[in-house]
Amino acid sequence: MKATLIDGAVIARKLLDRLRPRIAALGARGITPGLAAILVGDNAASEVYVRNKVRACSDLGLKSEVHRLGEKCTEAELITVIEKLNHDPLIHGVLLQLPLPRHLDAERTTACISAAKDVDGFSWENLGALVAGHPRLAPCTALGVMAMIEHEGIAVEGANAVVVGRSVAVGKPTALMLIARGATVTVCTSKTRDLARHTRDAEIVVVAVGKPGTVTGPMLKPGAAGFDVGINRLADGKIAGDVDFVSASAVASRITPVPGGVGRMTVAALMANTVTAAEQFLARRS
Repeated sequence: MKATLIDGAVIARKLLDRLRPRIAALGARGITPGLAAILVGDNAASEVYVRNKVRACSDLGLKSEVHRLGEKCTEAELITVIEKLNHDPLIHGVLLQLPLPRHLDAERTTACISAAKDVDGFSWENLGALVAGHPRLAPCTALGVMAMIEHEGIAVEGANAVVVGRSVAVGKPTALMLIARGATVTVCTSKTRDLARHTRDAEIVVVAVGKPGTVTGPMLKPGAAGFDVGINRLADGKIAGDVDFVSASAVASRITPVPGGVGRMTVAALMANTVTAAEQFLARRS
């Protein structure tokens, strides 16, 4: 068996194209969805991520801003910027690019972002809505994974799914979304004993622990669909996911590559959340 590649670029483009009529409808009401990114310090990877998000906004005709703060900025200074954006009627989505410098508390500062503008979906209010089964703005990578599953026509209801990873950004929300679609979900972690015992029973496997080679081909059920969320830089400088791509491709029916897989979907889902936030803003104003 040779797995079919799940092309994140193709699926992301389709998702973005579906946003265009919604953006046009907002424009007819005098609203251009606006996204503000806050970048603290000089992290090279963060610079790339923010640049990709700004480019995606430009391609869709969305307003975007980047607010840069120095490496040594205080938490009070950062929160002041967040509060200003919370009250800016032209900005509908606010994201704080992580990681932050060590002296800043990421959980405390992201909690200052208004839930109505929390397009990363990390606020307790938005996460609580997801738990309750009434999602508002959900975490982008989890949304991206679910969009890929839907695009591929993978049956979720009644399926066994394993999510390896328990982060608020990926693992937990992905598990909740799969549960909402009727899957039987097992959440594993990097500490799980005999991980293969769980993954071999799953038709859907999502891996997001930040450790290359966490899941290999012999750990998969033949014909399973594998979604690799990991992005790891190896000693030779190459990028690899959390799944051993070569061995997994020989067992799985479908698999996401790294790069070129889930990462593209995360940015597309961020654009979708920004449009949704603008629509919700219009509904409150009407």
